[in-house]
Amino acid sequence: MDAEEYRAESRARWSSVAGGWGARRDRMRDATAPVTNRLVDTLDLEPGQTVLELACGPGEVGLRAAERVRPGGKLVATDASEEMIGLVLERVEALGLDDVEARVMEAEWIDLPAASVDAAVCRWGFMLFADPGAALVETRRVLRPGGRLSLAAWAGPERNLWSSAVGMELVARGLFERPQPGEPGQFAWGDPAVITGHLEDAGFTGPEVETVEFTFDYADLDEWWDTSLDLSPMLGEIVGGLTPVERDDLREALDARLADFVRDDGSVSIPAATHVAAADA
Repeated sequence: MDAEEYRAESRARWSSVAGGWGARRDRMRDATAPVTNRLVDTLDLEPGQTVLELACGPGEVGLRAAERVRPGGKLVATDASEEMIGLVLERVEALGLDDVEARVMEAEWIDLPAASVDAAVCRWGFMLFADPGAALVETRRVLRPGGRLSLAAWAGPERNLWSSAVGMELVARGLFERPQPGEPGQFAWGDPAVITGHLEDAGFTGPEVETVEFTFDYADLDEWWDTSLDLSPMLGEIVGGLTPVERDDLREALDARLADFVRDDGSVSIPAATHVAAADA
């Protein structure tokens, strides 16, 4: 894998779905609230502290953390995608906040002084970075001694069929190749031992990993499909290259894979599971 090429492609893909993430901000905020709450709770924040969010996307986790450091505290929200940072700025303006700084920034090169933040948080970012080890070392560098990091990384594909069903079907059709071991990917940190190992290698101490379970709920499978297209940079790109017949055939196959999660009234509830880890700098 060419790391620079991967970073450029990743920035472009996430920028391409920023609009979808903005449109579905409330849905994702509500659905993933158990994860956000645990990420923020484990930081043990206090008023007056500075929090750094990495790979912030629309920024909902960092904005929740900012509530805990008022008065006198500050959030620095960062993302490699300028369009994602635009979503944060829109939200900050709508809420009239003056204690949030949003900046375009790669997590492997954090443009902040050493020991300048009290806590750092990253939801579903590290396993997608080209060099997660470098990102963790940088995170530890900017944390004050005793500062705390919390992160979320998806559990295995068998526990996240809301997403992995798509990947399995695309692989079966030769439309997608699974990441090789050691390469970035949604489930690259599905083993808690991998998370602990990365944290310890970067110099963090006392790592703790727990698993948070929740569900993604939809009015029907059409809503699941539309949401997936809006939020997944991989899926939208692949589906855009299919013929109408191929798209219909793909949908039928995916509906069959997810049939067990459809209730009698047509609504859908699909289990999800993510690891939440915390460690000290």
